[in-house]
Amino acid sequence: MKMDIKNYPLLRVNYNRLEVNNNKYIFHVPSSSVFELSKSSDEVLSKLENNEELTLEDKEILKEFMSLNLVGNQFREKPVKVEKFPAKALVLNVTSGCNLSCTYCYKEDLTSLKNSGNMSFEMAKDAINLFFKESPDLKNYSITFFGGEPLSNLPLIKQIIEYANEFFGSKSLNIGYAMTTNGTLLTKDIIEYMYKNRVDLTISIDGPKALHDKTRVFENGKGTYQSVVKNLSTLLSVYKDRIVPARVTLTRGVADVLEIWNHLKNELGFKEIGFAPVTSGENEFFNLTSQEQAKVFDEFKILGEHYIENAIKGKLNGFSNIHRTIMDIHEGRKKRLPCGAGVGLLSVSYKGDIDLCHRFTGSDFQSFGSVEEGLDKKSLSKFLENRANEKDSDCQSCRARYLCAGGCYHENYIKNKSPEIKGHQYCDTLREWIDFVTVAYIKIRENNPDFFDKFLTNKGVENETF
Repeated sequence: MKMDIKNYPLLRVNYNRLEVNNNKYIFHVPSSSVFELSKSSDEVLSKLENNEELTLEDKEILKEFMSLNLVGNQFREKPVKVEKFPAKALVLNVTSGCNLSCTYCYKEDLTSLKNSGNMSFEMAKDAINLFFKESPDLKNYSITFFGGEPLSNLPLIKQIIEYANEFFGSKSLNIGYAMTTNGTLLTKDIIEYMYKNRVDLTISIDGPKALHDKTRVFENGKGTYQSVVKNLSTLLSVYKDRIVPARVTLTRGVADVLEIWNHLKNELGFKEIGFAPVTSGENEFFNLTSQEQAKVFDEFKILGEHYIENAIKGKLNGFSNIHRTIMDIHEGRKKRLPCGAGVGLLSVSYKGDIDLCHRFTGSDFQSFGSVEEGLDKKSLSKFLENRANEKDSDCQSCRARYLCAGGCYHENYIKNKSPEIKGHQYCDTLREWIDFVTVAYIKIRENNPDFFDKFLTNKGVENETF
């Protein structure tokens, strides 16, 4: 007996077919998971795709497809309600001043050291108290120091660490710290202090001297590469049992991913490297060209293949752009929002304003309260709910929608003049990248499933997935 296929509409927006080593798989969009198709399941799915008649023998498989929301009426997500803000990370913008004058910097309140605005210790203490008040039920807390160049306000950082250690320690809670630095102000004493106080350090460095010094310069225009590298060997020797990531900003003319990778990994000794491609910066001069974006993606795939080879051998090659997405798929993460801004983290400017994230500090976009007045939960909830519950956009039919969630708020703000409007800067490239990462996940899972438990990690306040 035949079954009427019209009664079983196929929801193509909820899966993507993949083939690895002649085996058939689907990436299940609603759960960000991967399923291998049996021969019979593949045949039924093919019938549905080609509008061919179904038989009664197909009924059990159809039930499975319906349970996965691959067949039937389009499942509508329950609206997201944001009523609590259990932030795990507090970002303190301890200064607006920087000793560098990087030509592509996105910081809208950036100043020279001479004109720097610095956070007061009282402001920092009040921010920590507010942070705990909003997230009183956690066991692990994190404070990230941002700037400008945060090390230009080292005395305040030391005061904050002393206070936070006592504040959280007295409650038998764990507190950790993180900082991204340009590396030029590091000394052996500073490095040893940071190590002793469990401060995870990330170094901003854009590759070999010729590339790095194109954009990362001192206020007098002199390149900073030599200063960074001079301090790096001491840093890596002190932090020998911890990972010190390199954060690379890819801008026009600085897009040679493989050259940068080889230098940072094999010549300087970084164990983890993440790339941030600039595609929607306010100054178009620094945005990657379409040709450079294609080159970056091609070289990402080469590094991705290297990641796969190492993972199958039980090793981590440190390419963080692919690693985070691999782990998102492994955990079945389903993002309705692109990052933790506003919910997973609170960002406080040196003046005490609570911003959506550290990238918005000093911008014209609204703040969501202040340390003095408290978190404006009503406005923040409205913003986050509008973004999470957006309907009738191209994103609703995109197979990458729950891994991307519309892209970085700040990139969208620069590109579209509003972080509420989801970005479409490189959607086709992103979908292709997600497909590549999904195949990578399948290859690793089939050859070395223990890899995921060994290297499971999803940390950081930056959203660096291409």
